[in-house]
Amino acid sequence: MHIISASRRTDIPKFHASWFMGRVREGRVAVRNPYSGQRSEVSLCPEDVRAIVFWSKDYRPLERHLDELDRRGFRYLFQFTITGLPRIFEERVPDAETAVATARRLAGRTSPAQVLWRFDPIVISDLTGAGETIERFARLARMLEGATQRCTVSFMEFYAKVKRNMAPVEAAQGLRFRNPAIEEKRAIAGRLAAIAATHGIALVSCCNDDLIQAGGGWEVGKGRCVDASLIDALFPDRAGVSKPGPTREACGCALSRDIGAYDTCPQGCFYCYANANQDLARRRHAAQDPRALALGEPRANPPGHCPR
Repeated sequence: MHIISASRRTDIPKFHASWFMGRVREGRVAVRNPYSGQRSEVSLCPEDVRAIVFWSKDYRPLERHLDELDRRGFRYLFQFTITGLPRIFEERVPDAETAVATARRLAGRTSPAQVLWRFDPIVISDLTGAGETIERFARLARMLEGATQRCTVSFMEFYAKVKRNMAPVEAAQGLRFRNPAIEEKRAIAGRLAAIAATHGIALVSCCNDDLIQAGGGWEVGKGRCVDASLIDALFPDRAGVSKPGPTREACGCALSRDIGAYDTCPQGCFYCYANANQDLARRRHAAQDPRALALGEPRANPPGHCPR
């Protein structure tokens, strides 16, 4: 059995929910390796899937399909990014109130342990300084109390593609972005952890072990976004042996099969690591055939073979 990641590379629940359900009904999906280009098939038959880890900023399009996923016997968790950042940073993301309401519905139908809040990335700028970031986090933590038990944080990485996407925002808004020194990052993370603890939320760091620390009644732990131990605890009937599957330095994730494709999310978040080119992402999304076996392929495929 394998763990499915859907997906670090694009927002499947928001923009590709119908495509995903088509692949579920066929019992298979194709994935193209983003580096080698090699194409492979992955089984989506329920008996082959240990759990699905969804990643999204807006689960509303997927919500209507959850009953079907339950009937088919799937187990799943939600990595839910809710940052409350200004609209100029996140063009097509729901406002915080809408996102929190969605998170509460998901927690109500599953459990707060299955709704994993992501305050990610932390963006430090003229508009979103350390003080504003802490205040925004505190507001969201109050709103999410009882709907989640874990929050994952990381600071924005200044990759070349992020800098390219950042430039128009800087020019249009007259903003400056800043990559804080590690001492400042640790101080901010510590403040967030202390706030989270008062709302019954554990704070963990994604791919940044320098943030791991503890204080009086709070802790910043090591994040595991695809967390095999959590999956085993939530779904003991699907427990199994997991191999490490880090996707970058300091990643604590278990091995999973990611079924997404880069440059297919038209959400427009300038800090996105999965889109090298925002215009390309919009074009590829518009051209996507919902019957295609793989994301990013504008063509249909023959029927699948998952036994019913």
